[in-house]
Amino acid sequence: MKNLDDYRPIVGDETIDEIWRRAQRFQGRKIVHINSTGEGGGVAEILKSLVPLMNHVGIKAEWLVLDGNDDFFALTKEFHNALQGGAVNLDEKRERLYLQTNQTFAAKYNIDADCVVVHDPQPLPLIGFYDKSQPWVWRCHVDLSHPNTMLWEFLKDFIVKYDVAIMSHNGYRKQVLPIEQRIIYPAIDPLSPKNISLSEDQIADYITKACIPADKPVITQVSRMDLWKDPEGLLDVFEHIRREVDCRLIYCYSSSIDDPEGLEVLTRTYRKAGKLVETGDVLFVEGTDQTLVNAIQRFSSVILQKSVREGFCLCVTEGLWKGRPVVATNVGGIPIQLREAENGYLVEPQNTPGFAEKVTELLRNPDIADYMGQKGKEIVRQNFLITRFMLDCLDLYDDLLCQPN
Repeated sequence: MKNLDDYRPIVGDETIDEIWRRAQRFQGRKIVHINSTGEGGGVAEILKSLVPLMNHVGIKAEWLVLDGNDDFFALTKEFHNALQGGAVNLDEKRERLYLQTNQTFAAKYNIDADCVVVHDPQPLPLIGFYDKSQPWVWRCHVDLSHPNTMLWEFLKDFIVKYDVAIMSHNGYRKQVLPIEQRIIYPAIDPLSPKNISLSEDQIADYITKACIPADKPVITQVSRMDLWKDPEGLLDVFEHIRREVDCRLIYCYSSSIDDPEGLEVLTRTYRKAGKLVETGDVLFVEGTDQTLVNAIQRFSSVILQKSVREGFCLCVTEGLWKGRPVVATNVGGIPIQLREAENGYLVEPQNTPGFAEKVTELLRNPDIADYMGQKGKEIVRQNFLITRFMLDCLDLYDDLLCQPN
């Protein structure tokens, strides 16, 4: 099992020593995280790394997963979409399902902790089913810039009971919330199977086993099959690109129990790809093996992200960490990571020709692509690794647990 000191060669002694020093204030203090899935998605990936590392430095970190039935996750997927501006069907029966699922969980788990961190809308109402005797934090990982008004009014009644709301972008702050709102960027773990360094032989081995030909450049989007990732629109971009450069598009997709919409989106995208799948110009690769995802990203010439909405988008972070240039849409937290013409390009979501033009430029100029890739890796090293995230968490704990009222 890796420990904090394993990160010294990556981020340096100063960062690691600072984490150890500041963690001394919280020896034996217990922090509980609650989310809705143990596998799939950025939240689970962050917690898989954060919880063991916090325990390693002496903080008692625990991770609980809210369980629900298919109807619950169908509803909370609508919540996810509606928080980013989509529609939602919210009636008394569905409100009751939402609350009862949380109440059932609360009846099973006694939370004895110094601080509770609740992730996203699925477990948001839990705060109402406990006798609150410690700080509670709500961490929202989605784009809150234009939420559905009806849903926001419903959820706001729970949010205001929290001590702090954490978001990924200044643009998600809400003036109507009477609680502290803090910005903490998500992060990736450079030593996880998805991000650890791989040799050329290892990459080639995984690519061969996945039946990915190496006869022409590969461009890749890694994401859930989610409407907000616009996988169908990405096919339109690819049609423009392949008129200029012979290349291959890979959808490296993932699924999760709390995202029941994924299969429908995957089926629709696959059907639209049609003959491009038959010719091998478009490949769909399920990213259940994290090392395979890692290898595909490193094998790719350009990483794509054609999202319509994004909370932050760790898939962009991952691509940059692998030293790959990224072409992505100018939405949510993506512009925080991408510096135009320095480590990639930003394009407006509906600008299909412009998106294709930037990808084509990078495919035709591998020296520029390599330069941007190295720039991107350094930006991630400084700002978006799990060690930086730990320091931000320690700042939060200091304010909540150590400062006088």
